[in-house]
Amino acid sequence: MRHDRIGFVGSALGAAALVVATAGCSGQSGPGAASAAESEHPLLGASAPDFELDSAISRESISLARGQGKVVIVDFWATWCEPCKESFPAYQRLLDKFEGKLVIVGVSVDESPDGIRDFAEETRVKFPLVWDDGQALSRKYQPPTMPTSYVIDKSKIVRFVHAGFKSGDEARIESEVLSLVN
Repeated sequence: MRHDRIGFVGSALGAAALVVATAGCSGQSGPGAASAAESEHPLLGASAPDFELDSAISRESISLARGQGKVVIVDFWATWCEPCKESFPAYQRLLDKFEGKLVIVGVSVDESPDGIRDFAEETRVKFPLVWDDGQALSRKYQPPTMPTSYVIDKSKIVRFVHAGFKSGDEARIESEVLSLVN
């Protein structure tokens, strides 16, 4: 894997995050690594960092406030990440199931927005996708791997963090969303 494809090289995430991110996207992160990253994440139980970014697909502005009074999933991903291709359709099914109660925002950490539209078409998602130009939002959320999703409650508190994605994770995420929408 070419290091210039990982947007947060040289940022505050540092070399250790690069190793974890590379392992996560190649599908080789084990359950122990993911659960440690999830259970020890500094945002767990804290207010989700606010943001406002332009959509990579349409001309609208996307913000955390868009999910006011709803459960929000903020998913950090990249076009080169194979597990991200698997997670997107699962997130779209969740969005369809919890229509009106759930908002999902996909945050691309790619170095360029060029492949985002194609990725959306390939995975057939309808939720908003934004590009984190310069990875400023990534530095606030500190995703340990790609993808990493943050399940945020109606009060904007991060309740769950999911580092990586593999088949079967969608059932756990659905259960967490269900616990927060009720």
